[in-house]
Amino acid sequence: MSDIRWNKRQAPSLAEFETLAWSVYRRLPERFRALTGDLVIRIEDFPTDEVLDSLGIESPFGLLGLYSGVDLSRKSVMDVSPMPDMVFLYRRPILDYWAEHEDTLGAIVAHVLLHEIGHHFGFSDSDMERIEAALEA
Repeated sequence: MSDIRWNKRQAPSLAEFETLAWSVYRRLPERFRALTGDLVIRIEDFPTDEVLDSLGIESPFGLLGLYSGVDLSRKSVMDVSPMPDMVFLYRRPILDYWAEHEDTLGAIVAHVLLHEIGHHFGFSDSDMERIEAALEA
């Protein structure tokens, strides 16, 4: 029998999750990170009700991450943006997903972060799958 004391284990806090997200971000290819500019990564427990409603998602566990801003394929240098472009990572849905899958938490965060940043660049899902495959190789 294992001697792991699960009652002493805790899910990472928002601050610990942010540390993990930035660690994952730093492992992305330099040329990819260089394109992100002033992108903000924000960790929240859940998406807001307004976000869920706008996307037609009923469960707060149904969204792991979200890009908020104007993607680079539609952005003009003449645009004045009142808010910086942000990637939201939703801690509780990601932890829930992690509990149900064999992937490591870091791998799941990397997948969500890569896809949300990919939306920032207007990449297609197939483009992002190629980048992710290159990271795993």
